[in-house]
Amino acid sequence: MKAIPTWKQRKFGNLVNRVTKLNETANLPRIEFEDIVSGQGQLNKDIYQKKNNKKGIEFEPGDILFGKLRPYLKNWLYASFNGIAVGDFWVLRSNGTRSTFIYPLLQTSRYQYIANLSSGTKMPRSDWKTVSKTTFRVPTQIEEQSKIGTFLKQIDNTIILHQRKLDKLQELKKALLQPLFPKKDEVIPKVRFTNFNEPWKQCKLKDMLKERNEQIQESDNYPLMSFVQGVGVTPKNDRYNRNFLVKHNNKKYKKTELGDFIYSSNNLETGSIGINKEGKAVISPVYSIFSSKNNLESQFIGILSTRKDFINKMLRFRQGVVYGQWRIHEKDFLNINVTIPSYREQGKIVSLFENLDKSIVLYQTKLEKLHNLKKSLLQKMFI
Repeated sequence: MKAIPTWKQRKFGNLVNRVTKLNETANLPRIEFEDIVSGQGQLNKDIYQKKNNKKGIEFEPGDILFGKLRPYLKNWLYASFNGIAVGDFWVLRSNGTRSTFIYPLLQTSRYQYIANLSSGTKMPRSDWKTVSKTTFRVPTQIEEQSKIGTFLKQIDNTIILHQRKLDKLQELKKALLQPLFPKKDEVIPKVRFTNFNEPWKQCKLKDMLKERNEQIQESDNYPLMSFVQGVGVTPKNDRYNRNFLVKHNNKKYKKTELGDFIYSSNNLETGSIGINKEGKAVISPVYSIFSSKNNLESQFIGILSTRKDFINKMLRFRQGVVYGQWRIHEKDFLNINVTIPSYREQGKIVSLFENLDKSIVLYQTKLEKLHNLKKSLLQKMFI
């Protein structure tokens, strides 16, 4: 009868050795906390371009860097090159156990809980005595350790690939906001669609938008939703749901429809402005809501509102000195001058950004599913 591979309890301090060899002279890349994407274990820059001669712990390929300062920041990295870890890192070298297995073990909720039993309050650090004495179950067979590490590494690689594609799409969207719109005091953008050459015309926002100021109670047709910075109208979740604070069930909210343009006077700079892409809803009365006069121009203004020069125009009308009481009156907003193209060209621009947004949402959804899958596997594959 074939024996079933077993897992055994091992103290963490027996699974790895802490490397403590300091180096300040070697011509090696330096890794600091700021170079690592928190929770993702990847670098956010080309560290070979950094000019840094700071002293640190020398590491080798296969070593694991774990940020012991404020461990909840999740600064970890699986080294694939020789370098020097600068700052409050543990450099961990496997001791008879596959480092590719140790690396995901550090990301499990159990290890994270132990690592965050730290000393200090303002500058908490993981306590090596506590971590090193903690036992973890480890496969006795090296082959099983390798397979687990390899499988989770494949998921990490897929996450990195999707994240890069998402970053490129977001960079492209940001880049297009400049050449597709005319510069200040100009009427022709640098980049245009084929067969469009007419100069853009000036008008006021009131020529394109009209205020929607109808207040109704929430219902099945118009559910109560949130307006989240950088996202827009979105169904409430536990984080944003404060219905338990409402004492009367006849409270009224502002009605909004698909395609409405919405802003909050208080949080313009941080993204509380944009288009309702969700549909029929009611939201807090603190928001200003506008519908399009021809079902397209509000979407065009929504794209325009992601430019800094548009936000700056709005801020000139903001009244009040106390945060929470700032106000940009709707009549002032509607009197803002903008430069716009023909209706057909607006449609082209709206369509382009809609397609970009759909691709961005697609990759965001894929990333969320991959992160959830990895989280689930870390719970199930480590016992």
